[in-house]
Amino acid sequence: MIGEITSINETNIKCIGLSNQKVGDMVEIDKEIQLIGEIIKITKESSVIQCFEDTSGLEIHDDAINLQYPLSMELGPGLLNTIYDGIQRPLDKLSKLSGSFISRGLKVNSIDRDRKWHFIPKMKEGEHVEQGDIIGSVMEGAIEHEIMIPFGFSGSLETINEGNFTVDALSYSVKTGNGKSIQMSLLQRWPIRQPRPYKERFMPNTPLITGTRVFDLLFPIARGGCVAVPGGFGTGKTVVQHNLAKYADADIIVYIGCGERGNEMADLLEQFPKLEDPVYHQPLLQRTVMIANTSNMPVSAREASIFAGITIAEYWRDMGKNVLLLADSTSRWAEALRELSGRLEEMPTEGGYPAYLSTRLSNFYERAGYVNSLGSPNRDGSVTIVGAVSPPSGDFSEPVTKNTKRYVQAFWALDDRLAYARHYPSVNWTDSYSLYDGLENYWEEHIEEGWQESRLEVNHILAKAVELENVSQLVGAENLPAAQQLVIFTSSLIKD
Repeated sequence: MIGEITSINETNIKCIGLSNQKVGDMVEIDKEIQLIGEIIKITKESSVIQCFEDTSGLEIHDDAINLQYPLSMELGPGLLNTIYDGIQRPLDKLSKLSGSFISRGLKVNSIDRDRKWHFIPKMKEGEHVEQGDIIGSVMEGAIEHEIMIPFGFSGSLETINEGNFTVDALSYSVKTGNGKSIQMSLLQRWPIRQPRPYKERFMPNTPLITGTRVFDLLFPIARGGCVAVPGGFGTGKTVVQHNLAKYADADIIVYIGCGERGNEMADLLEQFPKLEDPVYHQPLLQRTVMIANTSNMPVSAREASIFAGITIAEYWRDMGKNVLLLADSTSRWAEALRELSGRLEEMPTEGGYPAYLSTRLSNFYERAGYVNSLGSPNRDGSVTIVGAVSPPSGDFSEPVTKNTKRYVQAFWALDDRLAYARHYPSVNWTDSYSLYDGLENYWEEHIEEGWQESRLEVNHILAKAVELENVSQLVGAENLPAAQQLVIFTSSLIKD
């Protein structure tokens, strides 16, 4: 399983000599430095490895060891109130080992192995269990963290005990159909590029209340849906996502800082411990998982951070929770794909992006959804994805924005002219839209009869006002007919 490095091009490394390797296998590069990488391409002569850390100091003929398992997330109690880097290393532990700057080759457990959790069984010995069944729970702060049978296992519950356990302690055992007894813990792993299975997927029919008026009134999104938030520099994409993390009606928040500046993540870390969650009455950070792969970290880990976040979100979804995933920003991930594709000498398409850009975006957004989870008891959960897009100069015709629009049902276009006029959120009411048409019944039942017609009327007034404002600039607003002046006046009230 040991290969020899033959080429080093920044974070792209070629090696020969590996056997039985598969695309996606994790690789340890250099026995002394122990850098972590992933096999992304296999040719007849060599394997191409994408390294997730700085490769300075590596030499030709250094070793590359195939670990023979894919990049996976550790899932279990201890995920919440944690900030990880792109490959799920907790930053607080890394800082204790290396200080202010992360050293290369550091290995720490993603979930604390020393902390004990009080495990309460929900099933009894001798009961038949299937994959996804909830057999017990622990309290993670104010949130009940359900312990599920890992996928691929079924049989009879042989032993199960209430008590205080670390995540890797053997807390129960399952006797499979062939008579083999398997000891299990509170911890499980899941490969990040493989979606977690479910029983059934539904059409979203309940809105995700965001707590921001312009979104809930004009461009609502559904639980289990996808929305893109494009905007140029300074239009407020990050502020919109921070507000969603604070006020949206979700059980769990997964916030991915993908290629953005570090002070934006620092702002979350500063505010969230001080703000109280109105549902659980604990600091907001207690229901939040953060993944920070900021702009000064290796670009190769940006894709890993995106799929790590969605894997963690799906894990909480399977417990019956409503999860909101915020990705800031998918454009930085696309730029990383462009850079790595160039090093692989692949044929570029529009904007220099690789031909598989659209496929990678779809692999991410299609993992949102409102589903019925595997196992018993019967439970529904959702993952809602809000992806920020950073088009250069606010040009929505560029490839990342264009391809993203193919996979989202709502589009919140942020306008630099509104932002510079101090109109926040700077949502352009003519360029934005929501295609979630199955929410009418909810508005009628829970808000007020005729609500949908009122929303359409508001949209109509704003659209009509845009046309009239162009005319009024030529002839003067006071020279317009009274009915048209009323439209402009009403639209300004709506904007205020």
